[in-house]
Amino acid sequence: MRDYYIFRSGRLARQDNTLMLSHDDENGFEQKVPIPVEDVDSIFIFGEMNLNTKLLNFLNQHNVMVHIYNYYGFYAGSFYPREFLNAGDVIVRQSAHYLDNEKRLRIAKEFIRGAGYGIIQNLKRYKEKCAEPLEKIEALFENIDNQHDIPSLMGIEGNIRDLYYRSFPLIINQKIEFEKRVKNPPDNMMNAFISFMNSLVYTAVLKEIYRTQLNPTVSFLHEPSYRRFSLALDVAEIFKPIFADRIIFSLMNNNQISEKHFDKELNYAYLLETGRKIVVHEFDEKLNTTVYHKQLKKNVSYRRMIRLELYKLIKHILGEDEYKSLRIWW
Repeated sequence: MRDYYIFRSGRLARQDNTLMLSHDDENGFEQKVPIPVEDVDSIFIFGEMNLNTKLLNFLNQHNVMVHIYNYYGFYAGSFYPREFLNAGDVIVRQSAHYLDNEKRLRIAKEFIRGAGYGIIQNLKRYKEKCAEPLEKIEALFENIDNQHDIPSLMGIEGNIRDLYYRSFPLIINQKIEFEKRVKNPPDNMMNAFISFMNSLVYTAVLKEIYRTQLNPTVSFLHEPSYRRFSLALDVAEIFKPIFADRIIFSLMNNNQISEKHFDKELNYAYLLETGRKIVVHEFDEKLNTTVYHKQLKKNVSYRRMIRLELYKLIKHILGEDEYKSLRIWW
C-alpha cells in the first residue's frame, strides 16, 4: 500500500470495486485513471476535486484517509474514516494521563526533548556556521527538565525554535528573506516552504495514529480542542527536524527549490505546483528511506519510525514501559 498525491483537478469516484480518477487533458478530452483501492494507504489532494458520499463510504470501508490542501497548498483538513482499532483501555488511560498534570508533563517533556535533540543534531551538521545558536539551544535543552507546567515548557520550545529558525540563513546557500516564523498566512518564501513541509509531516503522523489504538484528539503538549487532531501536532514536533527541515536544507542547497518555484506576485509566499511536486516527491522518498535500527537490529523506514514512536507511547500509557522519545543517531 502507498500514498497517492493528486495534483490534477477533476473527479474522484467509486467505479465498481475500485477508484477512478477522471480529468481533462490539455486538449479538453476526458481521461480516466483507475486506482486499485487495495493499493491505497492515503490520498493527498492538491487540485480541485469533486467527491461524493458514495466514494467516502467506499474509502471508509477500506480505511483510506484523504488529506485535502487548498489552492495555496496549505493543509485544509482530512477525511478520517471510522476508527477500526479502538481499544477502550488505551483511550481511558490516554485521557487519564492528560488529566493528571504530572503524567501529562512527563510525556510533553519527552516530545520537546525529541524535537530539541533533532534540532541540535541538524545544527551540528553545520557547526562551523551555527556555533552560537547551537550553544544557546543546547543550554535551553538542558533546562527542559526544570519546567513545571505546560506553558513554561512551551516557552522553552518557542525559544529553541526561534534560535533555530534564525540559523536558517546561515545554513541555506541561497539568499533568503527570513527574520522570524510567520504561519497564518506565511509572509515570504521560507515561511511558505516551512508551513508546507510541516503540514506534510502532520498528515504523515496522523495517518500512522489512525493505524494504532491511540485517540488523535487527546494530546499532551498542545491543548486538545475542537476540529483538530492535536496528538498529531504533539508527535509531529519530533519529526519536523528529521523530515521537514532536512529536506528544506537539501532542496535549497542543491538549488532544486528556489524563488522561481514561488509566486513573485504574492511576495513568494505561495509555493507553485511545480515546486509542490518536487517537494512531495522528495518527502515520499524520504519516508521510504531506511536506516539501521539499533534496538530492532534491522533496517526500518522513516515512515515506520513514526509508528514505532506511537507504539512506545502506548506502552507508556499502559504502564508497560517508560516513554523516551526518538533520539536520531544518523
